[in-house]
Amino acid sequence: MKIPFSPPYIDDEVINEVLDSLNSGWITTGPKVQQLELAVAKLTRLEKVLCVNSATSGLMLALKWFGVGPNDEVIVPAYTYSATALAVYHLGAKPVIVDVKDDFTIDPEAILKAITPKTKAIIPVDIAGYPVDYKAVNNALLKSDKAKLFIPESEKQKKLGRILILSDAAHSLGAKYNSLPMGHSADLTVFSFHAVKNITTAEGGAIALNLPDCFDPDKEYKEMRLMSLNGQTKDAYTKTKAGGWKYDIVLGGLKVNMPDVLAAIGLAQIRKYEEFLLPERKRVAKTYEKLISQYSWANLPKLENGNTESSYHIYPLRIHNINEQQRDKVIEEITRHNVAVNVHFIPLPMLTFFKQMGYSINDYPNAYKNYCCEISLPIYPQLTNSQIQYVVETLVNAYNKVIL
Repeated sequence: MKIPFSPPYIDDEVINEVLDSLNSGWITTGPKVQQLELAVAKLTRLEKVLCVNSATSGLMLALKWFGVGPNDEVIVPAYTYSATALAVYHLGAKPVIVDVKDDFTIDPEAILKAITPKTKAIIPVDIAGYPVDYKAVNNALLKSDKAKLFIPESEKQKKLGRILILSDAAHSLGAKYNSLPMGHSADLTVFSFHAVKNITTAEGGAIALNLPDCFDPDKEYKEMRLMSLNGQTKDAYTKTKAGGWKYDIVLGGLKVNMPDVLAAIGLAQIRKYEEFLLPERKRVAKTYEKLISQYSWANLPKLENGNTESSYHIYPLRIHNINEQQRDKVIEEITRHNVAVNVHFIPLPMLTFFKQMGYSINDYPNAYKNYCCEISLPIYPQLTNSQIQYVVETLVNAYNKVIL
């Protein structure tokens, strides 16, 4: 039996939606993107959502919109994919890396220690689809004088009057925090539609707006949309209309728009997300939980806790009392039996680029503790119960061979 790690969910509805885009003669940003934005807004119960060509671009655009640039600092967790920090770096700002808690999520106390007068934003990351404790993050800021160090410089910063909370929710579309869909826990929330995500557009992402009442959602959406199209006052679809050729460039934007032909994939998937795709991911996760919970060496991931629930994007199993080398040998043994597994993630301070910036993993003990014993198991709707059973049997046999 061969088990891939995370194949995309492609059925006839996806294919037909893409063909409809191709046959329409319009494949870049247009009506399909608009429909996907409306669908994500409905799913998140928010008024405005902007689709872009990747979650990385979404983070960059959100920070640029807020006026983040050279000499600014943005706090990010050590336990995340590199894009979280690189989005900050590409704007000329400094990613300030802090440690995480035992549940993989950013440590509010570490955030407070890292705040300086240069801090403009904090990017919490929902690892594996399980939401950060956003209430704890906000409470930590409210109770500390550190938040008063904020020095607003741009128009948006002056209007908000505080550090921006920008959620990296690349993994957590469909998750719930405090009984609300992800998107309500931060000022701006960025989702990913990369090929391995719960909803995919092959490559893509979205920014969900949840700004305070002092901001007009429609106005900010339009400005971000301009920014995603080089600051151009008319998109290509509008320019094709009779007499619509004339345009202007009104701000220094980026080129990060999502094309219709890719939006079509996500549009077909999101229509069946809440009724089928998400429940099926939950089935897989809960089956893993039932089968693996009998083993004392298994540290199961948190999936639900009161009014918080994962999106079941990744199943990040940790194994008690093993080191990094033993973990790697377990993975090798699993892979030898045609089961693809992964590790989420290599902490930022372990990567050459960030080591060259002066970061050392020795300063992030929790991040390393989580990483060295983590194995991500396959989780997607197409997995049958018999395949899940095979994955677990392969895992157990590998553990027994390598560790016992």
